[in-house]
Amino acid sequence: MSVDTDTVRRIARLARIAVSDEEADALRADLNAILAFVEQLNEVDVTGVEPMTAVVPMTMKMRDDAVTDGDQAAMVVANAPERADDLFAVPKVVE
Repeated sequence: MSVDTDTVRRIARLARIAVSDEEADALRADLNAILAFVEQLNEVDVTGVEPMTAVVPMTMKMRDDAVTDGDQAAMVVANAPERADDLFAVPKVVE
């Protein structure tokens, strides 16, 4: 796949980037080099290779899903400027 100067200008316009004619030629060469590299990657045989999320194999640290601190609503709202029972009271913001 090859990118021409008109395509570079269109991409720059979509990205809202001001590009001069000299910059457009340089960007065209850079984009063509990037696309050529991606095409090389498409030629690599990856059959049998498992997808991975990290270079080093690791397992996620798991913990029990248990409530450790609960039933402390009064302590949570203790420093609230205004409260109603165990809830924060805030002024109405929508009229």
